[in-house]
Amino acid sequence: MHTTPSKPSDREIIQRIIDGDADAFAQILARYKDYVMGIVSKHVPYDQIGEIAHDAFIRAYQSLATFRGDGNFRHWLASIAVRTCYDFWRERYRSREIPMSSLTERHQEWLENVMSDSSDRAFDEQGSRREAGEVLDWALARLSAEDRMVLELVYLEGLTVRKAAELLGWTMANVKVRSLRSRRKLKKILSGPIGEEMLS
Repeated sequence: MHTTPSKPSDREIIQRIIDGDADAFAQILARYKDYVMGIVSKHVPYDQIGEIAHDAFIRAYQSLATFRGDGNFRHWLASIAVRTCYDFWRERYRSREIPMSSLTERHQEWLENVMSDSSDRAFDEQGSRREAGEVLDWALARLSAEDRMVLELVYLEGLTVRKAAELLGWTMANVKVRSLRSRRKLKKILSGPIGEEMLS
């Protein structure tokens, strides 16, 4: 009776890579590709997912020697993926590649209707999730990279302050303060006068 050989642990694969077997990283890619793509897809434009996920794996490979063997590799990799997304937005905002165009008339009308009736039922009736997402993306583009990532992690994904802090490499106090301020900024953008502010 033959027994199926057990798969090597993450720690075993990592040690092989550190010892010089670069090809062993293919096993890490195969094991975590979907996981990293899933994280990245929540934070960057659709057409950038593959590239940013690739960058995250490159960073992980280059940083493997710093991974503590007694730690959780999945969590360590998640933090690298999140920080790669954060750096993506920092670079985008710095180079002004984010389209800062005005909302379309359809979006303005939808937002005006939503703001005039704050009930959840009215929100659902006034527009589709797609429109809500497009307006949210427009508003997020007007925030800093730091504000954007905190909002997405804490409010959109529902992560705890502790978890968000771990992923971003920030202190919990920083995340708490930033999350409150960024939420206030977003609310101001969405509830501000629809006209010059949104057409600027």
